[in-house]
Amino acid sequence: MKFTYDPRHNIAYIRFHEKRAQVETIRVSEELAIDMAPDGTVYGIELLNANEQIAEEDKGRLLVVNEETGQQTELPLAVNR
Repeated sequence: MKFTYDPRHNIAYIRFHEKRAQVETIRVSEELAIDMAPDGTVYGIELLNANEQIAEEDKGRLLVVNEETGQQTELPLAVNR
């Protein structure tokens, strides 16, 4: 899995798989799109206007949590305010 953030365009993308097949982009809302293959495989989730979705609640950070061990890793994001 790969999380990317582009502050120039204010877009975040969570990639689960490299695109190896044709994908359809399903718009869930004005700010959320899901890339999905015909077999139902989710390739990625795109967050438009990412600052509004990331910065407020999480204060511009990405928190990765291993639910089994409780280990946490915090990564700051380059969020324009």
